[in-house]
Amino acid sequence: MKTKFLATAIGSMPFEDADHAVNVSLTRLSQAPIWPQLPRLGVNEQMEIQYSEGMPCAVIDYDKRRMYFDTSVDYSELFAEFYENYMTAMDPDNGNGDCSSMAISAEFSKGIYALESALSKKSGKLPFVKVQTTGPCSVALTIVDENKRAIYYNDEFRDVIVKALAMKCRWQIQKFQPYAEKVICFIDEPILSAFGSSTYVSVTREDVVAMLNEVVEAVHADHALAGIHCCGNTEWSILVDAGVDIVNFDAFQYGETIAMYADSIKAHLDRGGILAWGVVPTSKAIREQTVETLEAQLEKVMDNLASKGISKAVITEQAIITPSCGTGSLDPEDAEKVFELTSALSKRMKEKYGF
Repeated sequence: MKTKFLATAIGSMPFEDADHAVNVSLTRLSQAPIWPQLPRLGVNEQMEIQYSEGMPCAVIDYDKRRMYFDTSVDYSELFAEFYENYMTAMDPDNGNGDCSSMAISAEFSKGIYALESALSKKSGKLPFVKVQTTGPCSVALTIVDENKRAIYYNDEFRDVIVKALAMKCRWQIQKFQPYAEKVICFIDEPILSAFGSSTYVSVTREDVVAMLNEVVEAVHADHALAGIHCCGNTEWSILVDAGVDIVNFDAFQYGETIAMYADSIKAHLDRGGILAWGVVPTSKAIREQTVETLEAQLEKVMDNLASKGISKAVITEQAIITPSCGTGSLDPEDAEKVFELTSALSKRMKEKYGF
């Protein structure tokens, strides 16, 4: 797909007013707005907890501001109910696609419903709306059981997490399809920056690809575009092998790393895949940036990839501009600048290349 420097963003924002966050999204990302994740509103909007509703044995400890899975209880009936709902919705032959058993309520996301309300008042469809889900690897390796062991290492619970998140993707896609020609769904996987480290030596590449692919396939079931976002350095070919449509990476700090996987990235682009260049920094470095400095950085990293035998024309036609990560931890003023520069850089690059 030829996205031609479309501007979109990662989900989190530092604002406490959902309507203001949606206004920022709609005005700065007018062709591909996001629903804002608002972690400053409380525990329920934290990265993993936001997607926990409906997951069997999920426990939120509000005093300690954390979540865990209680595997000590008899969960046989809870799992049976979960899998029955899953098969009713997701069976490839007979599933009805109804993923409402994994809906995200307004108690866990003010942003979803604020964006839906704003879009319902507009006439016509936008080119894109972007939704997002914390990825299965990041949830399973970050959230623990009652004994503080990562739930990833419990095969039964890991499978439930993958399938629950797949349903949450479809539920979001279906909610926003009335307002967009195409929905983009990002699977946010910050934990992949630690893949291959001694901490996760028992996490295999094969398992990671399989987990990601299962969620990607769910996104494709509703004819949406699947993206994977990782804000650190990782083995980028993993994302390509998982069948993703959009590879989103930090092109401000790690822009050259994508060229280390040139063969895989070329195959990705040849099949119509997209690179989402997270070239607008989401740190205090944003204070020193201008459209000109970001344009120079983007050109540098695109040229570096092109030097590996990949057509610059293809790179530019199949490009998206994003911030390097979410803005949830920034000062609101810095976040506003991130979105301003993302919008301005997108416009600059479109004009430059005649899009």
